[in-house]
Amino acid sequence: YSVATYVAPTTDTTSAEPHEMTTYFSDASFKFLRALARNNNKEWFGEHKQQYEDHVRQPFLRLLTDLQPDLAEVSEHYRADPKTVGGSLFRIYRDARFSNDKSPYKSWQGARLFHERRKQVAAPSFYIHLQPSHCFVGAGLWHPEPPTQRRVRQFIFDNPGSWKAAAHAPKFRKRFDFDDSEVLARPPRGFPADFELIDDLKHKNFVFTRAMDDASMTSPRLRQALVADLAALAPFMDYLCAALDLEF
Repeated sequence: YSVATYVAPTTDTTSAEPHEMTTYFSDASFKFLRALARNNNKEWFGEHKQQYEDHVRQPFLRLLTDLQPDLAEVSEHYRADPKTVGGSLFRIYRDARFSNDKSPYKSWQGARLFHERRKQVAAPSFYIHLQPSHCFVGAGLWHPEPPTQRRVRQFIFDNPGSWKAAAHAPKFRKRFDFDDSEVLARPPRGFPADFELIDDLKHKNFVFTRAMDDASMTSPRLRQALVADLAALAPFMDYLCAALDLEF
């Protein structure tokens, strides 16, 4: 592609569906996370660590393993890595050094499906979040550095038609929500206020999410649902990768 002529892919992969149905999470998964939120201290966690392993961590690692061939169908450059250290699954331990909240543990579990070049360059990720009453699946760039923000904004400015196809399609917007938790009050410097997509350029995060209820996370059809979401998010992710000179 060239910056001025990027065209979003038209291949529809949303029909991809795994053959086997497996239950990963259970009511016990949510029960543990709710109890952890109430008892967020090292003594309690130490006494209940096996419950974390049995009902949260190990099921999530199995899910990541099973998603590997499905993700490869969406993009051969993305990874669902079930390694216990340095893989897709975030640590349950909080880094509280620079936070007023000194709770030692997260009351949720999340995993990022990352680009193979994530350690070399800034790259968008797919994401799965497990938390009582706050589960979701999403994709994009969360808290990108200013140079990365600038590149994405410039790419949208230069390729508005493909951005609208990737991020404004009615079917896509009905399914996913554009994160608006951090938005500039004024147009970003260097972009005209009358640009047709200026509201999109004001976003600090380029992320779309779909909320999932707890019953969906404990359903034997969870994997199928996630595969459909990953495929539906693919054109948006392809666009972000193009903006950052990454393969998709």
